[in-house]
Amino acid sequence: MKKYTGILTLILALFFSAGELAAQRFALTGILRNGATEELLSGAEVTIKNFAYSALSDESGRFVIDSVFSENYILNIKLNGFQSYQAQIQVKENLNLGLITLFPIGYEDLTGAALQKTIRATNIAELFSKRPNFIGGNSIYGIPPEPKKLIGNFYLDPKWNKASILLYKNEEIMEGYFVRYNISSNTFELRSENSDEATTIPGLRVRNIVWIDSEHNVPRYFVNGMDFKDEGSPIAGFFEVLVDGKSPLVRRTIASIKESNYNTALMVGNRNDEVVKRFVFYYISGKDVVEIPQKKKGFYAIFGEISEEMETFVNVNQLSVNNPAHLFSIFSEYNSKFEGFDPLLQKLIDNQP
Repeated sequence: MKKYTGILTLILALFFSAGELAAQRFALTGILRNGATEELLSGAEVTIKNFAYSALSDESGRFVIDSVFSENYILNIKLNGFQSYQAQIQVKENLNLGLITLFPIGYEDLTGAALQKTIRATNIAELFSKRPNFIGGNSIYGIPPEPKKLIGNFYLDPKWNKASILLYKNEEIMEGYFVRYNISSNTFELRSENSDEATTIPGLRVRNIVWIDSEHNVPRYFVNGMDFKDEGSPIAGFFEVLVDGKSPLVRRTIASIKESNYNTALMVGNRNDEVVKRFVFYYISGKDVVEIPQKKKGFYAIFGEISEEMETFVNVNQLSVNNPAHLFSIFSEYNSKFEGFDPLLQKLIDNQP
């Protein structure tokens, strides 16, 4: 009898241990700061979708949510007068989200750069290098289209890349999603790491987006053409910012279809239509997007009062105004002469479509 009692006790102990493990809960913490003033933010409401508990940040900007089950969640942070913030998080243990920066609604980088500081210089750096709350780490590859009739695709990058998105509505920031952009339809496809389902966001809802290039593991920055004008008209689609500053250098990826030229009688040529992508380079002057002039005289006029100085720089360094990599160097040199210049990474200029 004692033998069976001992076995029963062991079974019960294992049962309750498994139950405790399944019901294990963790603490979620973080600190909020004002990106415009660097002050810590109190009174912000921090909630988790489909979870009963929430928290307010204290005077030191810190918030704590206890008793969080192991699961994937959507974190929301709201504070009157500030951009709302949303991120996907994965709780497996006690999770410290680190420093999260919120910006006042309508805040823009005072240097007049193409990229708002909200999306470029704060959360994005911490998101991809420091914070453990951003799930994932490997790119997710999409399914290529049927090549029998059309070779290629209309995606700016066919792979899924982790991203940070700034929406026009309420200037909300979304993090923790994998995205890819369809040039033809001007839409973003979004998915979480652990889901096979994707949702779409029209490009007209997205103000800025930053994603991590899975090949080079560096951020790429995109701005909506709706915020700029080409010969007086708004532009549909997105521009990639290669050099930011007083006169940003940007490029746009154009996708077109090269039709089949197959000759049935001679059995020569290409049987299939093909999607062809090419880059067009521009500079931004105020709110105008202007295509880079092909002739040297028109090119140096971009730089106004220091046009001769820039021409000397080009000649001394044996640069060509028709070489994309050299354009990066030229515009980096020009914009570095003005306060607030923040260089981006040169290897992105060589990332041809």
